[in-house]
Amino acid sequence: MDGKMRAMMFYAPGDVRFEETDIPRPKDGEILVKVKAATTCGTDLKTYRRGHPSIIKSVPSTFGHEFAGEVVEVGKDVDNFKIGDRVVGGNSAPCFHCYYCNQGMYSLCENLEFLNGAYSEYVAVPKQIVKYNYHKIPEGLDYREASLVEPLACALHGIERTPVRVGDVVAVIGAGPIGLMFIKLAALKGARVISIDLSDYRLEESKKFGAAMTVNPSKKDSVSAVKTLTELGKGPDVVIEATGFPEVWEQAINMVRPGGLVNLFGGTKKGTTFTIDCQLFHYSEITIKAVFHHTPYYVKKALELLTTRQVDGKLFITGEYPLEKTIDALESIGRQEGIKYAIIP
Repeated sequence: MDGKMRAMMFYAPGDVRFEETDIPRPKDGEILVKVKAATTCGTDLKTYRRGHPSIIKSVPSTFGHEFAGEVVEVGKDVDNFKIGDRVVGGNSAPCFHCYYCNQGMYSLCENLEFLNGAYSEYVAVPKQIVKYNYHKIPEGLDYREASLVEPLACALHGIERTPVRVGDVVAVIGAGPIGLMFIKLAALKGARVISIDLSDYRLEESKKFGAAMTVNPSKKDSVSAVKTLTELGKGPDVVIEATGFPEVWEQAINMVRPGGLVNLFGGTKKGTTFTIDCQLFHYSEITIKAVFHHTPYYVKKALELLTTRQVDGKLFITGEYPLEKTIDALESIGRQEGIKYAIIP
């Protein structure tokens, strides 16, 4: 396809413009997808406010990474998709040959190829992603719900690497989209979940996803409040941090029971540090870990969970915005108004 498309173009932090740009042409092995729905994400809000070294390497650039759409053009040597297919997938794909890929640690691939440009009318999906991390959308799953595959895959990766047993008490700090996904997945594993957030609206919403208890840190000390909700006041078996603030990382560690595990999932700015009580860490035998991104396996599983309604995608979509109002939608998310918004080009 030749011609122009409308897109949100990133020029600099705080400078994103709605304008016309060339429709990308798919190269060999690539597909051109007409975006039917994109969804807002905290990462995109951070990108808008301060840029992103991995995803935006030159400007001006399209941006956004959660979307689903229809194949309108197919490059040479593509045999797994055809024009008219409804498709969705991950926003990256590993190389499968670097040191970390050879260890099976695909989220740490040294050559991750990223996809960018969800907030536009068309996106050319790179060859590596088309080949290894893209799927047809099953009948019955709409585009808005399907666009949740990427963030759900990240949460799936996080929960699968966090040992949660039936009956465990799991505290999830942050009831944004990723936090709510963790709440749902932990509940599916049979855990009793405590949702912690500054927003009463989001705490109430978290109950729809399986939260059994809620705590608002603006009204009471979160560490002591959460501990009082656990057996003998010892603390949760697992704490999952989904905000990306170092002071909250510290609270998560102070909150977990001796012998428990803390998953610091929320990403922070480069150069950020936090403080830990070494005596508490050592003598309480606390496990602290971090999990990043997703892998092709979890992208496929996320699509299955959404298709079978084990995770109800409709619950995550608060409303819709037109493409030209993308920044308004992101700012609404920044003000904790709603959960996610669908951007409809």
